[in-house]
Amino acid sequence: MDVINLVQARDPSFIQDVESESGQHVASCYQCGNCTAGCPAGFAYDMQAHQIMRGVQLGLKDQVLGAKSLWMCLSCSTCSQRCPNNIDVAAVMETLRHMARREGRVAVPRVNKFWLSFLDTVRYCGRTYELGVMALYMLRSLRVFTDVDLAPQALAKRKLDLIPHGAPDGGAEAVGRIVERYKKRCEREGVRP
Repeated sequence: MDVINLVQARDPSFIQDVESESGQHVASCYQCGNCTAGCPAGFAYDMQAHQIMRGVQLGLKDQVLGAKSLWMCLSCSTCSQRCPNNIDVAAVMETLRHMARREGRVAVPRVNKFWLSFLDTVRYCGRTYELGVMALYMLRSLRVFTDVDLAPQALAKRKLDLIPHGAPDGGAEAVGRIVERYKKRCEREGVRP
């Protein structure tokens, strides 16, 4: 059994930072376990959702931000729907992912590379472009031949378009402006986007 020395591991400002950034009152979580019981990705977690919440309450910043669970979360909001205290647990998980990314603590780099690839296609096309996501992910992860055998089947069934279909009525430009505002904010705050 792992034992954590709370005197040494505790960061007392962590709960305030998470609550401020997420807009959620994490301190009101009483560990009922409903979030964990309903989580469809829980089987892949190293720390279950209720354990993440408890870690935030205890100020265990290193353990929480180092958890692979943050990157395996599907953001499906099942946990939030099941919470009897109306805590948006999915928003807390998203906040923790952003905090971990800012501190360079990406516990599952492949998931982050996929996320970045997805966002890049949305930034330039105004919506996701599946073939572009796949190509960017393969380049970022250096897994160039991963699932290439599936491409002919997907193309034949018209599941992958060769040419991106941009968002209508200037949507791509609007999304691009949102991303640029976010990047500028990150620069002002000295944070990596």
